[in-house]
Amino acid sequence: MNCEMIQGRFADYLTGDLDDEARRDIQSHLASCPACRAEIETLTAVWAKLGVLPQEQPSGELRHRFYAMLEDYRNDLESEARKPRSAGLFAHWRELFTLRRPAFAAAFSAFLLLAGAAGGWLAGGGPGKSTRLSSLQQEVQDMRQTTALSLLSQPAASDRLQGISYSAAVRNPNAKTLDALISTLNTDSSPNVRLAAVEALFLFRNQPGVRDSLTRSLASQDSPLVQVALIDLLVEIRESRAAAALKALVKNEKLNPDVKKVAEQGLKQLI
Repeated sequence: MNCEMIQGRFADYLTGDLDDEARRDIQSHLASCPACRAEIETLTAVWAKLGVLPQEQPSGELRHRFYAMLEDYRNDLESEARKPRSAGLFAHWRELFTLRRPAFAAAFSAFLLLAGAAGGWLAGGGPGKSTRLSSLQQEVQDMRQTTALSLLSQPAASDRLQGISYSAAVRNPNAKTLDALISTLNTDSSPNVRLAAVEALFLFRNQPGVRDSLTRSLASQDSPLVQVALIDLLVEIRESRAAAALKALVKNEKLNPDVKKVAEQGLKQLI
């Protein structure tokens, strides 16, 4: 791997989200590359300083404002998607489907084919134009979900985070996309990725089965940050069926004291 590829995996290296082979490759490169070695030393120092900062516990009101902001952002994205685009459209797609990542290569090729077909469809005009436009929009949504699913299966945490970002931009995700997000929440090795999955699933809370899956997931989480995010989400959406899961969580003697406090507060709001 060259320096650019190595540096692109520094975040995963520092968070421990690499397998043994990838970690050895980076360590071997660092041993022979002074520039990358200096870069990782700087990042490590910053990482260490961040690690000793006291952890702030967000209030319930802060989490409420965050979810409201997340919903507004989603609505803004949908509004922008309905606006006519001109010169900026190509730049947007070029940034979205960078060919440096293998997962994007096939998607970009599909987009080119789709764009060609779209040109033919829309150039025809006539009474069926709105129907053709709706069909095209659905094709774009389907392609976005396909790309998201591909990214969620990648070994790098940064790719999986990008996959969650793409899936969150889908207006009406199919069952396969929802299942992938729920599976990521329950099984991903990175707490940061699981945390992002919680935020994405908030947007799809009214889809069939999502609320039940979020409630069941609470018992399988071991990261305090993810536990708190799940509790806050369930309280935010007023999921009364989560009360039983919160009661069971509070009884866990090994539960982090801060998480227990949040769970007890959330339980009071749901009962």
